[in-house]
Amino acid sequence: MGQALININGDGAQTLEILMLMTTVSLLPSILIMMTSFTRIIIILSFLRNAMGVQQLPPNMVLIGISIFLTLFIMSPVIDDINQNAYTPYTSQQITQEQAIERAQVPLREFMLRQTETGTLNMYAEFAGQELSENVSEIPMKVVVPAFMTTELKRAFVIGFLLFIPFMLIDLIVASTLMSMGMMMLPPAMISQPFKILLFLTIDGWNLLFSTIIKGFN
Repeated sequence: MGQALININGDGAQTLEILMLMTTVSLLPSILIMMTSFTRIIIILSFLRNAMGVQQLPPNMVLIGISIFLTLFIMSPVIDDINQNAYTPYTSQQITQEQAIERAQVPLREFMLRQTETGTLNMYAEFAGQELSENVSEIPMKVVVPAFMTTELKRAFVIGFLLFIPFMLIDLIVASTLMSMGMMMLPPAMISQPFKILLFLTIDGWNLLFSTIIKGFN
């Protein structure tokens, strides 16, 4: 067998490079989760479903689909930047693969740093033995990514807690009413669920939720 394969630019690509490319492709789902808004969105939607007491509606496939398309909408400026400054010049053979990767990291790093709390970033920098620089490009991704993920989990759980409060109040009111009427054998969830759905529809819940999520990344 030959010592090299042919890449998209027509040059020789060593077997190690092909293996690295295959590894990168296999990690794309993880990259989607770790370096974009996907994590916060899917957790918030899961909290909402549990708070409303509708365990299977919307189905997981629908929640994932909504999260993916909202992620694409929120990340569209970053995607356009990567396409214009990294992918297109690389496919046109104007820059090398290493330069394309470096250019692609810049908008991703800036996006994650805008959403990352300073205290969390300092914590991971201290663990990694790194000194944070005022120059964004000098902050390593191994510090930015876990700090971004931690902040996203925190914010998603805070929003999820706030979503639970009004629906929990409905549960308490319904349960107290049933007990006062002596109807303790009737499951409160059966009575409260229609009121939860009615409340969510009355306040135009989907538009309110999605607009809040999108504004949270601006």
